[in-house]
Amino acid sequence: MVTDSLSVPPLPSGRFSGPKAFERNLCDALACASQQGWRELMLCDFNFEDWPLNKLEVQESLSRWAVSGRRLTLLAVRYDEMVRRHPRFVSWRRRWDHLLDCRLARSATADDFPSALLGPHWFLQRIDRARSVCLCGTNPEQLFALREGQRQMVRDSVTGFPASTLGL
Repeated sequence: MVTDSLSVPPLPSGRFSGPKAFERNLCDALACASQQGWRELMLCDFNFEDWPLNKLEVQESLSRWAVSGRRLTLLAVRYDEMVRRHPRFVSWRRRWDHLLDCRLARSATADDFPSALLGPHWFLQRIDRARSVCLCGTNPEQLFALREGQRQMVRDSVTGFPASTLGL
């Protein structure tokens, strides 16, 4: 994958739909985060089952992004699908555990749990999981509202998805 500043198209703004567009925009956002040095990322989904986290391109973007002073917050209700479907991400997560805050949200259903990627100045929010209908962009009011909602959910959550499990 080419890593120069021309390799990632500008991040979109507006509404889009479909699983392929959802995957492409997530991959582009993570590549942009690594190239622009976003200090903080938040990923939120019920279980991340249909996110492209096992793609080599995602792992490469996250590895370039992962430097001192960065922070990635994951928020989910369940992480079991993450372990089954995204072994590359699970391996990356073990290596970069010191940059991650993995949170387990208390009871919620897939239909009412937000699915979003938040960066410092851009967001992607899936508003219809079944059809992968999403909103994305840089609108400060939308970004603020989404960020505040996610922060409240993080405050109400507990630590989850350990990097390793130790048996005693």
